[in-house]
Amino acid sequence: MTDTSRLAVVTGAWRGLGLETCRQLAGKGMRVILTARAADKAAASARALQAQGLDVHPHVLDVTDGAAVAALARHLGEAYGRLDILVNNAGIFVDAYPPAAGSSVFDADFERIRQSMETNAYGALRVARGLIPLMQGRGAVVNVSSGMGQLSDMNGCCPGYRLSKTALNAVTRILADELKDTAIKVNAVCPGWVRTDMGGEHAERSVEEGAAGIVWAACLADDGPSGGFFRDGKPIPW
Repeated sequence: MTDTSRLAVVTGAWRGLGLETCRQLAGKGMRVILTARAADKAAASARALQAQGLDVHPHVLDVTDGAAVAALARHLGEAYGRLDILVNNAGIFVDAYPPAAGSSVFDADFERIRQSMETNAYGALRVARGLIPLMQGRGAVVNVSSGMGQLSDMNGCCPGYRLSKTALNAVTRILADELKDTAIKVNAVCPGWVRTDMGGEHAERSVEEGAAGIVWAACLADDGPSGGFFRDGKPIPW
């Protein structure tokens, strides 16, 4: 059964997990707003999904730009008057990798750490603050996190990415608590090690497998969980 009444926004969606998340959500009959920093990339990716008969529309969004977030919120309010699903997928990995000079927290480039936090954590919070009011007390927010942000499994290497994803998990918990008296579900999802440009060709999982867990969290029932961390629809430790 499809649901033509639902509207979803996916950030950082012109390729990889974001693009596949758009495809799977639209495949369920939803209208999806595919966002990316570059207008041409957003448009090309949306056209590719439209060619498959999917209801996907492009929009420019840089999650580090408050004015861009406000512009998207205005567009959604004027065009649709609401939002049902927000997937905070936009993210960067700019740490030195594989482990080498610059990968330790003791000699990591602070600018790379700052960039990671600005996009991966503050960007998601900025978008959530701008768009959640459009949900009118009901919907789902999915923050695409990583096992590299788990305090329960923390080790060295990649401090910018690790710190930013741990912070994103904290954002998830804070939002879920502040929205606990509403029907808005806020959860973090680790898609696993996925074969994307970020994950590399040797990653364990396909893009389709990684996106499936994101889509699961985006489509939770009203009595579904909120404030949790999940992989493949199953809870994992923070």
